[in-house]
Amino acid sequence: GLVQMEKQVVDGLREVFQSGRSRPLQYRKQQLRALHHLISERQADIEQALKQDLNRNTYNTSLFELISIENDIKLAESDMADWAAPQPVKKNLNSALDDVYIKPEPLGVVLIIGTWNYPWAMILQPLVGAIAAGNAAVLKPSELSEHSARLMKELLPLYLDKEMYQVVTGGVSETQELLKQRFDHIFYTGSSVVGKLVMEAAAHHLTPVTLELGGKSPCYIDKNCDIAVACRRITWGKFANCGQTCIAPDYILCEPNIQDRIVEEIQKTLLEFYQKDPKSSPDYCRIINTRHFDRVLALMNECTIALGGESDRSQCYIAPTVLGDVLPHFKIMQEEIFGPLLPIVTVNGLSEAIHFINAREKPLALYVFSSDKTVIKRMLAETTSGGVTVNDVLMHYTVDTLPFGGVGNSGMGRYHGRHTFNQLSHHRACLIKSFAMESLNDARYPPLTAARLRKAKFFMQHRLCSCSGMCVWAAITTILAIGLLVALIVVLIKVKDFTAYIMALLNS
Repeated sequence: GLVQMEKQVVDGLREVFQSGRSRPLQYRKQQLRALHHLISERQADIEQALKQDLNRNTYNTSLFELISIENDIKLAESDMADWAAPQPVKKNLNSALDDVYIKPEPLGVVLIIGTWNYPWAMILQPLVGAIAAGNAAVLKPSELSEHSARLMKELLPLYLDKEMYQVVTGGVSETQELLKQRFDHIFYTGSSVVGKLVMEAAAHHLTPVTLELGGKSPCYIDKNCDIAVACRRITWGKFANCGQTCIAPDYILCEPNIQDRIVEEIQKTLLEFYQKDPKSSPDYCRIINTRHFDRVLALMNECTIALGGESDRSQCYIAPTVLGDVLPHFKIMQEEIFGPLLPIVTVNGLSEAIHFINAREKPLALYVFSSDKTVIKRMLAETTSGGVTVNDVLMHYTVDTLPFGGVGNSGMGRYHGRHTFNQLSHHRACLIKSFAMESLNDARYPPLTAARLRKAKFFMQHRLCSCSGMCVWAAITTILAIGLLVALIVVLIKVKDFTAYIMALLNS
């Protein structure tokens, strides 16, 4: 049944991987190009699926998913040769004449488990790195974004090598069976609760994991800042995708005397972004399903609504909502919201805000808005988080040279651009010697003496610059060249003296 089918999928991929098909960079580039064709040729189908899954419109799909996938593909195509090249490392005197380098190698068969809030980016971005690194991959899209999952299963084999990359669909039981198979790496995006189960399953085969989890990402607004601009940026990041973003600002921390001003500015911005009725705005999404709708709605129970609060279960619609004077023991402060509710918790100044953040699990993202460099400096120095953006939200995610990932409860491992390639590669340590100069090795051979030990210590402790033995030869040739030059000058001087001597003889 199911178990056999999933075992066959993984065994089939491993066999093709081991045949060496993906070793040549040319093959990997070809697959990346095919993936790019999928995105560009089937964009309308992808947009349609996301409209059905999340009521997301065309422009938001491009902005929040497709552009970043395309960027990752282009970057991997242009830089892959550089990433996959052996990297020379610094050497000691002992290995001065050896070839010493790190060689990135493919791991094998990678499992990528996606999530429903960004069903394409959360699977295809890790896939880009998996392809670039030369791995085979099994993709498991979330069953909650069912239209996207179905479309992915249909499209991928039309574009990519289906003997190397396969989509497996299904729910919890399919995922559990899949996790019993042996993979060389598991890349999971989702909740911390499920993340622990993934890690537990991976432990059985000693499979390394990348866990892209979430948590409550705090957003501190300092009284010394441009509150209007801050609220505009926060409103965008919080209510995009109906609040269903792992790095959305989860709650606001601010001093009591600016709370009303913040609510007022958010209200102005919401009117500008989604007009009077967000329900009819083409830019406002829906909650993924009724189960999550009920969960999010229940979080509002003990709260005071400062703004919004309307909902319609038949449409899974919850209006952009701001909650004032939220207390730390409220239910909404115990779990990641993952919906369009923005609680404001008041604190008395920066030190209290820092203490509040540090008393909780390490977040995936941290946001701080301030015009005061000292505030920013302290917030960065005295807290920790997967990533941080100052005076904006979400934007660190868009820089592909920055590693994206969590710390502690918000996950482990990192990806985007080159970081995905590194995460899904094995960095093999290589040292290549010649048979020459065996006498140098006497220092390490028995019978050991104090003199031999001194010699060994000297050779092992002296570091050279990071080059591939080139500068050792350069030094030797330079010395030889200088020697030859000196010899030549000496000869010339002698010749000059000799010529003068002959001339003198002849003249006499």
